[in-house]
Amino acid sequence: MSPLDLPPDLRSRLRRLSLAPRRAATLVDGGMHASRNRGGSMEFAQYRAYERGDDLRKIDWKLYARSDRFFVTDAERESPVAIWIVIDTSASMAQADLATPDWSRFDAAKRLAVSLIEVALNQGDRFGMIVASEGGPLVLTPGSDRRDRDRAMLTLAPLRATGVVQWERDLAVFGGRIAAGDLVVMLSDGFDEGCIAAAERLAASGRDVSLIQILTADERDFPFDRGFRFQDPESGIEVVGDGRSLRDDFLSRFTKARAALAARLTSKGVRRVEYFVDEGADLPIQKLSRAAAPR
Repeated sequence: MSPLDLPPDLRSRLRRLSLAPRRAATLVDGGMHASRNRGGSMEFAQYRAYERGDDLRKIDWKLYARSDRFFVTDAERESPVAIWIVIDTSASMAQADLATPDWSRFDAAKRLAVSLIEVALNQGDRFGMIVASEGGPLVLTPGSDRRDRDRAMLTLAPLRATGVVQWERDLAVFGGRIAAGDLVVMLSDGFDEGCIAAAERLAASGRDVSLIQILTADERDFPFDRGFRFQDPESGIEVVGDGRSLRDDFLSRFTKARAALAARLTSKGVRRVEYFVDEGADLPIQKLSRAAAPR
């Protein structure tokens, strides 16, 4: 299955999730914040086919009587909040597990991006996308309907993880496009100092920033049991060694590095969530949803 295609069970779980700014926001008509939320007694937007998980109160029973099919009504209200999805396309994002060579970090990032868009659509917020790449950033202006989702998916489909992202250069281009109070969700392995510094600078300027750190199952479990050549795809640095002899040292150092990064980002006001590529794409969003809940 393509990373852009969400399985029905994942789509159903995503309907139960939401994302909101950590800072207090004005509530409008019972919505999460002043938003272009679907539903309520606002301006009619469209009919769409009923999907499992939809609110039964939104079913148009008169239309059902005429068509013998379930449709729900959508309405709109304006949203001052945008959810920005920032995708790291550096070469290290192409890493995959030995057991699943056709499912890389970048595939997981694509599915996460589509899942975040689905959550934004469900709660009626605008969503924009920033592709950080070696050649420079690509910025998709925030929108709030399914045409905007389709545009984002067409952009994501051909993307490949390659090269080295120049984060300082890219931030100078896209940083000003993100309004104060907007939500920024960065999808990256978090191995590039430039990426971490960009997240910190965005948070320092008043943006609500989260980093979903995408890691492989092999990094978590280190299942290598014989001689391997490990290579950094961006620097070309290589380490040759026996998997069994390297395992304990690697896992210890990797655990400490993750804890240090978590502490650093927390001190700078950036939320960090770990996500391993063999997990469901709703899991990190669920963690962010809990982290964003009112205290």
